Parts: sequence; structure tokens; C-alpha cells
Amino acid sequence: MFIQQMINGITLGSTYALTAIGYTMVFGILELVNFSHGTVYMFGAFICLMLMTVLGLNFFLAFGISIVLTGILGIAIDRIALLPLRKRNAPKVTALISTIGVSIFIQNLVMVLWGSETKNFPRVIATKHIQFESFRISHLQVIILATSLILMIGLTFLIKKTKIGKAMRATAQNIHVAKLMGINVDFVISFTFFLGATLATVAGVMVGMYYQSVDPMMGFMAGLKAFSAAVLGGIGILPGAVLGGLLIGVSETIAAGYIHSGYRDAIAFGILIAVLLIKPTGLLGKEVQKKV
Repeated sequence: MFIQQMINGITLGSTYALTAIGYTMVFGILELVNFSHGTVYMFGAFICLMLMTVLGLNFFLAFGISIVLTGILGIAIDRIALLPLRKRNAPKVTALISTIGVSIFIQNLVMVLWGSETKNFPRVIATKHIQFESFRISHLQVIILATSLILMIGLTFLIKKTKIGKAMRATAQNIHVAKLMGINVDFVISFTFFLGATLATVAGVMVGMYYQSVDPMMGFMAGLKAFSAAVLGGIGILPGAVLGGLLIGVSETIAAGYIHSGYRDAIAFGILIAVLLIKPTGLLGKEVQKKV
């Protein structure tokens, strides 16, 4: 049973990790917590569902279009809600409140367009399992784990080896020096929002497939856990977001399996608080001098 719970936890945790990467990338560059990110996760899953059920598109085409549309939404959030504030040198708390407003707006927009009820997500992959002696793993779990792993490797390559990745790292290091070096900082920030939104869409759609349902509130708790995962691993650090996501996913499934499913969220957040009391910068975070 323990191995089975670990597999279930890593599967769920990998979706938290993908979402947490969006939080940590934006914070790494802007030192801003983007509270609209959880709603973007929900929006991507809803768009994919509606493209399949209303327009009758096949899953892969709907999935691809939803990734692009949600990525554009991420750019729009930056350009409409945050860029004007940056140009006015508004306090960071103003931008933070702006992201909360965006989150509420998108959530209500989805409810107006498609209703507030939970909707069934079509079964895209047949329910088959690979049976081992003491545990089993479904084909969908294999796909979720493989997709998450490929995306994380691809993201690492993009940030370490490509020109836009180097620009993102330079902007995260010092946004003013990056401007002086000729980097288009506004483009880099918009690209970061686009990238985070696409990863959140992949996570949202996979969770919709896993539980075979989506609802307008699904982004709230998932976003909260993904943000917690980013903080737990060390916000602003990509490997930390992955580590934090996996730890939160495993801890809540272990709690649900061995204690009670009603305590899964409380225990996951309890572990987060305990870790942060011992190491406030997160598991992989380090004390840094504040930039002046």
C-alpha cells in the first residue's frame, strides 16, 4: 500500500510542480506573487474541455489550442494588469492586489460563460493498469509522469542553454542592469508569464483527465498548494518548485491513505509550516542580500 500511495502522490505532486514553476519564475524575475496563476490553471482546463465538448475537436487539437490561448491570457495579464503598474513604479503590494483582482475576474467570467457546476471531463485514455506484485500504475499516471518529466527537462534546457533563457536569468539577477545591457525586459517578463501559463494549462488538463471533472473553483486549492510548493522548495528556485510539489503531493496522499482523507490538506500545509519554521527560506533556498 505504501508504494501505491507514493506513486499516487508523485503523480499528483508532478502537477503541483508544473504549476509551482509558474509561481517561482514570476517571483524570481519580479519578486511578485502572481495570485492569478491558480485561475489560469483552471481556465486552461476549461478551454480544453469546451473545445472538445462544444466544438467537437479531438483531444490533442483541443489541448494544443488551449495551451496557446492560455499562454496568450498569461501575456494579457502582464500587459493589462501589471505593465502599467511597473511603468509607474507602483509598490509591489499594488501589483499583488491587481493579480488577486484578475483571478476573481477570470473565475467569475468562466462561471458566467459556462456555469458554476462541476463538469465531467471526457475519458480520453482507456482505464488500463500495469500490475506489479504489490502495486499497480495506470496508463494515465505513466503519461502524466512522463509529460511532467519531459516538460521539466525541456524547461531546464531552455533556461540554461537558450538566448531567451539567458535573458530570463539576467533579468532575474538585476532587472535594471539587464535593461542597460540591451535586453528587452518587458518581452522577457511577458514570455515568462506565457511559459508559466502553458505549464499550468498542461497541469490543469492532466488533473481534469485524472479526476474526470473540472469546476471553476479548482484553481483555488491547486494554486494554493502550488504556491506552497514553491515556498517549501525555495521560491524563485526551479528545482525547489519541483521538489516542493512532489513533497506536497506525496504528503497529502500518504495522509489520506493512512490517516483520513479529510486531513490531507491540513497535514500537507502542516508539514509546510513545520519546514518553514526550521528553514524559512525553503528547502533549497539561501539567504540573499537585498538588492538596493
